[in-house]
Amino acid sequence: MTLASSYPVLMTTDVTSAAAFYREHFGFQSTFETEWYVSLRRDNWELAVLDSSHETIPAAYRGPVASGMLLNLEVDDVDAEWERLRHLEVVLPVRTEEFGQRHFILAGPDGVLIDVITNVEPAEEYADRFIS
Repeated sequence: MTLASSYPVLMTTDVTSAAAFYREHFGFQSTFETEWYVSLRRDNWELAVLDSSHETIPAAYRGPVASGMLLNLEVDDVDAEWERLRHLEVVLPVRTEEFGQRHFILAGPDGVLIDVITNVEPAEEYADRFIS
């Protein structure tokens, strides 16, 4: 299989607001827009939002939104992003984890959690667990 692309599509009840959130706070730009689907891009990264009741979703799966998803965004300077975004709904303040991350978590639209991360040196007990 040749994989041409891979990106999350978040099901939402409010496509306009969800897309605006990712554009405003994370610098994504729209590459395609309808009332039921918006494709977003930032550099080489893609993200899309889709109306959870749209007919392209099999009937048995319509209605639920993206709740329960954790969207990781790795950045160069998590502390700068913390200062910039801490006015949003924070569910985990910035902290350093022994397994090699400094991060914070925000509540995004529809129950999506957004984990903003900078990788840091892991504690010795985790260092040998990374696979090269």
